[in-house]
Amino acid sequence: MFNLTFVDIIDYLGTFAFAISGLRLASEKQFDLFGAFIVGLATAVGGGTIRDVMIGVSPFWMNQWIYLFIVLLAVLAFLFLHKFISEIAQTIFLFDTIGLGLFTIVGFQKTFDAGFPFYTCIIMGMCTGAAGGVIRDILINEVPLIFRRDIYAIACLVGGLFYTYALKYGAPIIIAQSGCALVVILIRLFAVKYHWQLPLLHAYRINRFNAQKMHTGPRLGKYFDNLGTSRKHH
Repeated sequence: MFNLTFVDIIDYLGTFAFAISGLRLASEKQFDLFGAFIVGLATAVGGGTIRDVMIGVSPFWMNQWIYLFIVLLAVLAFLFLHKFISEIAQTIFLFDTIGLGLFTIVGFQKTFDAGFPFYTCIIMGMCTGAAGGVIRDILINEVPLIFRRDIYAIACLVGGLFYTYALKYGAPIIIAQSGCALVVILIRLFAVKYHWQLPLLHAYRINRFNAQKMHTGPRLGKYFDNLGTSRKHH
């Protein structure tokens, strides 16, 4: 009999969910079976591996074969249900969102159990939830979702803050963990539904440059234009 805790259960569920999300994108890129397994594995254990290295412990999956087995189960499930999964347009998003919420809990709790302060727990929760998706997107040659305008890692951050204050105010651990996952999932869902986005950095740069041209007058404004043209020729 396995002596499973609540964190173990959500860790396994998150592993399966993230593996499915990786396999779904790998199938769109027409990866072979081994390549898809690698993408699914990297998505499922990548964030946790970075977390464990940073807090100074052996990566969890190197001592527990169950994680490789879960990824293998995800591959088999995808092979038999790939038509059903592929026909559902929002499948990848749902699995990714669920995995994001569950892994934020796991990363926070494991870092907290290792004796680190709350701010480190929040960062490691965010890393556990988001870094696997970064590795996945790099492997399939896409711009990582975390670097786009979508609310992604910010959802992990807010969930980690909820977890922190729930523990500080004496909430039961299962309430703090469930609430953290719910906050992350809801923020992610609402961000997509209502198009919540972070501002782009280059917009501020362009506006600042145009404002500078207006305040410096037409002569200096012409100088800036000529300077940009000369740089293009070089």
